[in-house]
Amino acid sequence: MKKTIITKDNLFVLHTKTTTYAFHVIESGHIEHLYYGTTLPITNSYEAIKPKYEFREGNLITYDSLYSFVGLENRNLEISTRGKGDIREPMVEITYSNGCSTCDFLYDSYKIHKKQALLTLPCSYDENEEVETLVILLKDKQYDLELELHYSVFYDSDVIVKSTKLRNCSKNEVKVDRLLSAQLDFDKGPYVFHTFKGAWIREMNHQQTICQQGIVVNDSKCGTSSSRSNPFVMISTPQTSEDYGDCFGCNLIYSGNHYEAMEVNAFCNNHFLCGVNPFGFQYNLDPGSTLEAPEAVLTYSNNGYGGMSQHMHQFVKEHIVRGVWKNKERPVLLNSWEASYFDFNEKSLLELAKAGKDVGVELFVLDDGWFGKRNNDRSSLGDWYVNKKKLPNGLEGLAKKVNQLGMDFGIWVEPEMVSYDSDCYRNHPEFAVEIPGQRHSLGRHQLLLDLTNEKVQDYLIDQMTQVFSSANISYVKWDMNRIVSDAFSQCLGSQYQGEFYHRYMLGLYRVLEVLTTSFPTILFESCASGGNRFDLGMMCYMPQVWASDNTDAICRSEIQTGCSYGYPMSVIGAHVSACPNHQTLRNTSLETRFQVACFGLLGYECNLVDMNKEELGKIKEQIIWYKKYRKVLQFGNYYRLKNEEGIYQWITVSKDRTIAIGCYLQTLVKANFVSGYFKAKGLCNNGQYHFTNRMITFDEKELGNLVDQVKKDEMNRFCCEQEDYTINGLVLSTIGVRLKQGFGGSHYNENIRIFQDFASRIYIMEEIKRV
Repeated sequence: MKKTIITKDNLFVLHTKTTTYAFHVIESGHIEHLYYGTTLPITNSYEAIKPKYEFREGNLITYDSLYSFVGLENRNLEISTRGKGDIREPMVEITYSNGCSTCDFLYDSYKIHKKQALLTLPCSYDENEEVETLVILLKDKQYDLELELHYSVFYDSDVIVKSTKLRNCSKNEVKVDRLLSAQLDFDKGPYVFHTFKGAWIREMNHQQTICQQGIVVNDSKCGTSSSRSNPFVMISTPQTSEDYGDCFGCNLIYSGNHYEAMEVNAFCNNHFLCGVNPFGFQYNLDPGSTLEAPEAVLTYSNNGYGGMSQHMHQFVKEHIVRGVWKNKERPVLLNSWEASYFDFNEKSLLELAKAGKDVGVELFVLDDGWFGKRNNDRSSLGDWYVNKKKLPNGLEGLAKKVNQLGMDFGIWVEPEMVSYDSDCYRNHPEFAVEIPGQRHSLGRHQLLLDLTNEKVQDYLIDQMTQVFSSANISYVKWDMNRIVSDAFSQCLGSQYQGEFYHRYMLGLYRVLEVLTTSFPTILFESCASGGNRFDLGMMCYMPQVWASDNTDAICRSEIQTGCSYGYPMSVIGAHVSACPNHQTLRNTSLETRFQVACFGLLGYECNLVDMNKEELGKIKEQIIWYKKYRKVLQFGNYYRLKNEEGIYQWITVSKDRTIAIGCYLQTLVKANFVSGYFKAKGLCNNGQYHFTNRMITFDEKELGNLVDQVKKDEMNRFCCEQEDYTINGLVLSTIGVRLKQGFGGSHYNENIRIFQDFASRIYIMEEIKRV
């Protein structure tokens, strides 16, 4: 086991492969943060780097009369609480039985052990059981409470995972108003706070805020991790770029309301917090009880956003995703939704599945509309029995016929919801999240089931067990199509309603734990109106997530780029759909739709039955090509290359750096800009690579009257330009390949790059083996 945690007197130093994290205990018993950054020999320089204080600053509150030089407002701490002069956002906030809210947690002891799982929440893990965890025990002796700060060191991923645990050792109940997961205080900035915001079909937009005195908050009050504000955030210096500069990343292993805040105090010091949102949260902690906070994932890189992303990607792939599908190549799927919506029967589904098989699809997925009386979105959620009018032979009969075609079979479910018009609601109205006697607010005409209620959890486990056992089901898309509002549980007493949001998540995690354990070979994909629950908590149970209901290739290039800052491509479902696109009405070429989607987990969501032979032929070629490079595309190291002036470039590189696949996408044409280049990352500097492009063909309509000047191939199609070079890896990463001249409005021949609006190219780099 690597020595990742060093303790010396009151100093604690944590080391990953390239980073160091350090803090110490000061005279008053508080835990003061010293450093987080690139690897440094802190232990031998401790006295020099330790903050020196003789007097408190003017107008600061003295902690107490014994420590007149300690003013907590201007100390970089590992934990801030309410009271005792620290007026910053607290990490812990408690109301005691006497009504007091001043906390004073001071250092008591520490221990080091191998990482242990949380008891109530999903968490990171290590298959080799080599991760060391430092546990700092703090006590508020006035009220007999204990607080544990956990630091788990993932050495190879350059990640430190923090969490907190509060234990009530007193004889009185206390009310926990907030228990956050991590605090990180920085010396003087300024710093830039990076968040990823949006809405339905507009997820993961990268926003940057320069932090000045005051507070910037990124949070969700939706009951989900939210498409409005993803829990992943970054903190950087203003000079940081994709490849250079200081960048910190933080994510939360939680799927409900979250809270990330960056506060700058009057002395220009920076104070970062993350954890469960205090909004609507008040937890009653009985004597002898313990409350766990979710794990927060922290990393740092001095190689810019890209270096930080590499740490996060490796961590998610190795220590979040688990089970049979962790490293298993994912199948190419065909989803029925945009082809059929609710209007289908067994015959039409099998026609669609047969068309999918003919082009190389491996998994056919039946989406919404197969159960109850579900002919629109106004009924039947909660009634998980087959609609025999649509499927007279049930799921079992359909699955057998799909399997006979040579494909796996999957289905869509939305277990957490119930319709007013359903047998479930008529028989069990108390199962719904609904305030008795009041008209409830609806989302997509549906209500939530109350997962704070163990009877409802058991009901869902039973219903889904029956469904998943009823046929040879290989894949499940688990959806959630509304957010939480009017949060109220009919099974919780009035004094416990503040626990609703968190207890809902605990209930959901219990359901998921039972079902994914009972059906370990099923490939589960999480969905919540697309990216409304795109988070590490769901990824602990489901190895892939539907990042957005928006399948428009241009929107997806932006959404997937936003996702890539904190998440690897191996968790991102991405589909080729019809045009005009159903979300934007935009037209893009079939090739561009594929070339964007293939950098995620490839699927198709279009009516193949209605396509002509040429389109089906292109799709068949796409899938053959994708399968050849699938392992690299799904599990390679992903790098952002360019995202400016309407140009997107990215690349994924195999772990052994022998194969790389890159994409160059343009949004709108700039007239008479004919030059272009492609510069790689992640390759072997000493390697020689064969650089070429994936050949695609054009419809003559795209070329207008230029068609008379174009050479046709043997199939009477018009081919793109051919790039074909041998190039050194270092040259490819430093200068790049200068591409064939783009069309500039005057002349054309077979060496001109036709690169119109929404055009793209895929470039393949394969190392030439030395003889």
